[in-house]
Formats: sequence, structure tokens, C-alpha cells
Amino acid sequence: MASDMDTTRALAILAATSFVAMLACVQAAGDESYTFMKDAVQSPQVSYYDYIIVGGGTAGCPLAATLSQRFRVLLLERGGSPYDDERIGNMTRFADTLSDTSPSSPAQRFVSEDGVINSRPRVLGGGSCINAGFYTRASDEYVRGLGWDLEATTAAYRWVEDVVAFQPELGPWQSALERGLMEAGIAPQNGFTFDHLGGTKVGGSIFDAEGRRHTAADLLRYARTDGIDVLLRARVAKILFNVRAGRRPVAHGVVFHDSEGQMHRAYLSNGRGNEIILSAGAMGSPQLLMLSGVGPADHLRSFGITLVLNQPAVGQGMSDNPMNAIYVPSPSPVEVSLIQVVGITEVGSYIEGASGANWGVRRSGSGGDRPHRNFGMFSPQTGQLATVPPKQRTPEAIARAAEAMSQLDDTAFRGGFILEKILGPLSTGHLELRNRNPDDNPSVTFNYFAHPEDLRRCVAGVSVIERVIRSEAFANFTYPYFSVETLLNMTAGFPVNLRPRHDNDSTSLEQFCKDTVMTIWHYHGGCQVNRVVDAEYRVIGVDALRVIDGSTFNASPGTNPQATVMMLGRYMGVKIQNERLGNEGL
Repeated sequence: MASDMDTTRALAILAATSFVAMLACVQAAGDESYTFMKDAVQSPQVSYYDYIIVGGGTAGCPLAATLSQRFRVLLLERGGSPYDDERIGNMTRFADTLSDTSPSSPAQRFVSEDGVINSRPRVLGGGSCINAGFYTRASDEYVRGLGWDLEATTAAYRWVEDVVAFQPELGPWQSALERGLMEAGIAPQNGFTFDHLGGTKVGGSIFDAEGRRHTAADLLRYARTDGIDVLLRARVAKILFNVRAGRRPVAHGVVFHDSEGQMHRAYLSNGRGNEIILSAGAMGSPQLLMLSGVGPADHLRSFGITLVLNQPAVGQGMSDNPMNAIYVPSPSPVEVSLIQVVGITEVGSYIEGASGANWGVRRSGSGGDRPHRNFGMFSPQTGQLATVPPKQRTPEAIARAAEAMSQLDDTAFRGGFILEKILGPLSTGHLELRNRNPDDNPSVTFNYFAHPEDLRRCVAGVSVIERVIRSEAFANFTYPYFSVETLLNMTAGFPVNLRPRHDNDSTSLEQFCKDTVMTIWHYHGGCQVNRVVDAEYRVIGVDALRVIDGSTFNASPGTNPQATVMMLGRYMGVKIQNERLGNEGL
């Protein structure tokens, strides 16, 4: 009976199927060997380009590939190549990526001031290397709202999809989720589509039929080989400006360091229209603007940073779409699946799920050591025991918890989870510097559920999940003696974040949402349109500088942003290229 279930066992089941561990990199694309890609230690101390793009991530790669068709482009990526890291290419090692806290890890962990564990990418290809691979476009309404050209965005989406997007084949668990959503009233059934349509649909995936991941780095195959240089492990320290009295500051170069600590400078070549473009993401782009002297004056002066432009909006409007999940242990075998199905509800939330029997991967022991399990960022070793006071989170306590988990039978790690995440969100926070080191994470506060509408949407979404769990379609994947309240308590008991727990989590969905909030890595803001950049993504108040990435968003596009971020890189690359060639009469 559920009442007799050992508490440690219940928590370990949730641990093994924890959402963010599953979301780690799985299968990188092929063995790409770009002749234009090299380590920054091999770069000259001084170089010149038409465009310098900071950040080889989800937006930066398609942007660089596009601009290279006509211009000389330098793409600076602070991380390494996804093709050199077998963990990114191996589904069974997904937990190893997030649990790696070394300086060379593809995922750089941070904890927001809200107490939610998060990660930011540090690898060529960016977030497309550390996500669940779901690919879906933004709605037409979202596109029109930003003033983007609908026909041009469609062409840009297709350019991306020709390389990285595929139709997934549903297994029994995902098929049951799809039918359960319909039974729960999330209609109509839209089948497979990349489009954002209300109801239930099967979305695209950046995993192909062999389970191989295709990332934004694959889009560099579109690049003109003699028009681009990609430097890996190139850590940009700041943007250089020409500042003259009575004139607007003009960006003209960047300073970056290689992995051996040597300083390099890259400058814009002489030529009207040459620009520096920040594509370092919602954490990196506002951070680099501040480190370069563009941001709130008092904040920058407190770190001894020379002020270039007082821009109080830099770092403001930070948002992260809160995610809450319910773990559902299964009496039947389930396939290993990532996000494939989504329910786009009328209550302001999106319902998705993932399943598998190998979240708690057994690793062979070294020498005479016994095999152990790696639970990713929610493991006792790498997560945080939120239910244990900080002073009691000793290595000994963590070791005991890890040993208890490792004793569990493999059948305990069978099941899946159904999650909800809200659109928007309406709650916003801010980002600030901690120091002047660009390698360190800035301080960020997202203020989850500060806006009451966000909390209402979460409660409504969790209610939909409850209906799916109780549905006839999902009956083969639930234990009849596990009530929804039991599943809520099980989920609330696991240390998914550093926030306090409350006794009424299973009776108050509002409290459950607040206590068990997690990230789904859709954070955005910090360089928003009409606040920090204009409609063409030019930084307001300075010349020759743009920001093109998710930091410019006021709301997350669609159910998952990666398709739109990749599209934006292509879309703006084409637009910049065409406008410039038109101005030059070509």
C-alpha cells in the first residue's frame, strides 16, 4: 500500500526521474570538423573583421553562418565544441553533464536568488546542447507582436528545420500522454506540427530517428568557409568603445582571453555598417554590457567600471518560466522519451512529459568499488538537500543519502513525469553583477509567482495534470493505490530547489507551485526590445552594437523558445545583410 511505502524509496524514485537531469545533453550531431573552427590560443593577438559576434549559441551560430555569406565574421564562444564531448553525444551520460561543475563543463550551474537551481550553456551550440530537444515555432500572434515579417520568419524557420528538426515517433507512454490530454479536454488533436496551435499536438524534435542530437552548431555548415572564424574557449572580457565628448559612443572591438590566460583583441574593420553583436544569452549579454560600461550608472561605479552609457534598463525584466512536475511511477515498462507531446491549454499553461527507466544510471565502480548511480543535478552529491538545514548538509550526510539511493532495485526507477509550465510569465526580476569577472555568474532574481496571474496559471496547469493522471488513457502507467495527493507529497518531498517546504503542499496547489518550482531553462530578458535595444536590436544610445538573442524577449515564444531563437539568428542575419547590401547599391 502507498501508506507503507518507504519514504527514502519514494524520494529516490523521483530523484531518478528528475526532470532537469533528463534534460541534459543527449546525442550531439555527428563528427563535424569545421576547418574554420579552432581554439582561441591559436588566434592572433590582434585581428579585424566586418562582424564580431560574441556567443556561439542558439542565436549566434545561425547569425554567424548567415552573415559569413557576404562578410568576414568572427564568432567567439567561451566554451568548447559539442563534437569533442562524448557526454553530449551519449544519452546514457546525460546526468554526467549537469553534475559536472568543472570550469570546462558544457553546463555552468547557477542558483538564482529565488533558490532555484539552474544552468546556463557553455558550449558551441548553446542551449540546444542542454535541453530536451523539443522544437516548436512561436505563434503568428507572437511574431506579429514583435513586428517581424511573417513570410520571412517562416522562411527562416524552414532554413533551421532543414538541418535540425525531425518528427518523433511516439512510444506507448507518450501516446498515452497524448490521449490523456485529449481526455482531459485539451482539444483539438492537431497531430504532428511545428506550428503553435491550441489543443494537443506532437511537436518536432532536434533528435533524429537514431536518437542523435542536432544542435545550433550544425547550422554552421551553412557558413562560407573563408568568411568565418570560430574561436573556442574565447572568454570575452569587455566591448571597446570610442567615446568622444558630445558624440554617441561607438563600439569598435572586443577584448578576450584564451584558455591559457593570454589577452587578444579583435577590432571592426574599416567599413560603414560593420558591427559587434552580442548573442551571449539572457545571462551573458546584460552581464557583458555592464562589464563594458553600459548599464545602471551607480551599480557600475560600485565595481569601479568606467561608465560609457547610463542605461538603467540593462539587467531588468529578467523572467524564467516556472515549471512544476508530478512524478508518476509506472507498474508497466516505459520507453525512454524526452519532450514530444504538448498540450497547449486555454488556461495559460503548457503540459508536457518525459519517461524512462534509466534516469538513475548505474556506473561501473573503479577498481573494487561497487557500482553507483548518478542522479544528475538533483543527486545528493550535486543537488541540495533542501529539507536539511544548511549546516547539516555535510559530506557524510550526503554520502549516506547517496548510498541509500544506490541500493534501490532497477524496477524502482520506472515511470515518468508530467509537467506544466506557464506562458509569459508576467513576473519579472533583475540581474546584477557580483564582480568584474566575466566567467563568474552574475546575481539574478526571477521573482517566481510574484504576479498572481502566474500562480493562477500554475494551479490550473497542475489541475490538468491531475486529470491526465486519472484518465483511462493513462491507466496502464499508474498504480491504482497511488492517489494524486500521494504523488504530490512525493514530489514536494524531493529537494528540487533550495526553497522551504510546507505541510500543506498536497492540499494547496498554490503552495505546491511555490514550493516545488523548477526551471525549464526558458529564462529571458535583461536587454529587452524598446528598453535596451530598438526594434532592429541596436543598443539604444550607442552605435555599431546590437544584441540578438533571448535576452531581448519580453515573453518566451511558444511552448519552447529554441526554435524561435535559432530562427531569430537567421532572420536578423538575412535582414542585416539585405539592408546593408541595399544601402551599398548591391
